[in-house]
Amino acid sequence: MRVPQVIPGDTSDPAGFAVIVEEFLTDLATRGYSPATIVGRRQALAQLVGWLAERGVTRPVEVTRPVLVRYQRHLFHYRKPDGDPLSFRSQNTRLLPVRAFFKWAVKNGHVAANPASELELPKVEHRLPKAALTAAEAEQVLAVPDVSSPSGLRDRVMLEVLYCTGIRRAELAHLNVRDLDHERGTLMVRQGKGRKDRMVPVHQRCAGWVARYLTEARPRLATEPDDGTLFLTVDGTPFSLDRLTQLVREHVKASGVPKDGACHLFRHTLATVMLEGGADIRYVQAMLGHAELSTT
Repeated sequence: MRVPQVIPGDTSDPAGFAVIVEEFLTDLATRGYSPATIVGRRQALAQLVGWLAERGVTRPVEVTRPVLVRYQRHLFHYRKPDGDPLSFRSQNTRLLPVRAFFKWAVKNGHVAANPASELELPKVEHRLPKAALTAAEAEQVLAVPDVSSPSGLRDRVMLEVLYCTGIRRAELAHLNVRDLDHERGTLMVRQGKGRKDRMVPVHQRCAGWVARYLTEARPRLATEPDDGTLFLTVDGTPFSLDRLTQLVREHVKASGVPKDGACHLFRHTLATVMLEGGADIRYVQAMLGHAELSTT
């Protein structure tokens, strides 16, 4: 489902979607919402606005509850290029920003009544994560990169950090050289999910690999101006999230381990290994940065 990056519509119409949605997104930014949240809401609303425009609806005041019910049915019947439907979770992801937008639009006087107030969202399935790696399988994956090259050493260290700390993919991509405290054996995760900072312990082996990377590999990858991003591509630029996923998935596949996954696989693995080792679940919760214990 291709989603435009700009909101469709007439930017000269002050009552049109193109203007009002941008005002909504700007308001989110001023209230401290994360860039990732704003991008997600932009994409969801751009998709809605494009669908409405095809049906001659170009202003929020023209939207009714029956129209939104039709849009919800459109999402239910939509099929991706591979023929699969959108999961109920994906449908929810597209509909929640719609409800948030119209609630805001009423509050700010753009519409008189909220057409999305009684829109019933589909029930989201609750699934357990895929099977985590065993400790032996994790070591098997860690042994894949060729540490004799700068990029191979970098890959090994990225895998070590994922396994050692359980941080998220985006958190790994945003790490800075200054975030690792070698003396205290800690890693500062800045502005993680929910824009929360947290400090996680780093065991000696992982800290040793990071120190080796900083000495032997990163100076050969970095280019000026150097902003201190910890893990760099061969071009000296930060990793995109998709590239990180691709890279880690390739190493998992090359290891011969009979399990699928990428960055999040190591997050599940760390949590599982810690719990099996007797760690308190609230300690694991704090380390992973979960707001709710039920998530852990």
